[in-house]
Amino acid sequence: MKKTLIVIRSTNNMEGYLENIKKLFDYYKLLGEKSMKRLTTDELNHSPNQSTNSIAVIVKHLRGNMLSRWTDFLTTDGEKTWRSRDKEFTNDPISKEEVLSQWSEGWTCLYHALNSISSEDLFKIIYIRNEGQSVLDAINRQLAHYSYHVGQIVFIAKQLYKADWESLSIPKNTSEVYNEEKFRKEKGVKSFIDDEIKKL
Repeated sequence: MKKTLIVIRSTNNMEGYLENIKKLFDYYKLLGEKSMKRLTTDELNHSPNQSTNSIAVIVKHLRGNMLSRWTDFLTTDGEKTWRSRDKEFTNDPISKEEVLSQWSEGWTCLYHALNSISSEDLFKIIYIRNEGQSVLDAINRQLAHYSYHVGQIVFIAKQLYKADWESLSIPKNTSEVYNEEKFRKEKGVKSFIDDEIKKL
């Protein structure tokens, strides 16, 4: 017997998805910014070894990806002809101001695109390198990609800060206190991201 998959597309659910996904992007953007905040130009350009990119290179790549993926993303392929991906990985030292400027430019492009779509757009088909996917799938794909690279930024920054590192989540040996505080509150439906962003 052939099984039929029925997909129910609730407008309310999709609007909730858009709201939640923007918060997730906010969270990872703030993680990156908090990690880079106290680093010097030399530290941002520091490469731990030959096979590891510096934070400056990671930011350059994120900017290139964001501008390519999110510019006119409903009407043009996400891999733009004007993008030069290989050049994003050249380790040419740049100033801290330029690193932060590139970071801001990429995220501004992303948010402009996200703020321009409605829940009805989420199931439209767009293309990345001629491979079709729904807008919803493409958003999830980019969230996973950016969180992966932000994790790299956090890890490298942590090595550079060393003893001065300020925890971006629950500090070591404080889990019990943190949990007690949470369980003292009444149950309720809310986004965990709101509390995480407040901590940052």
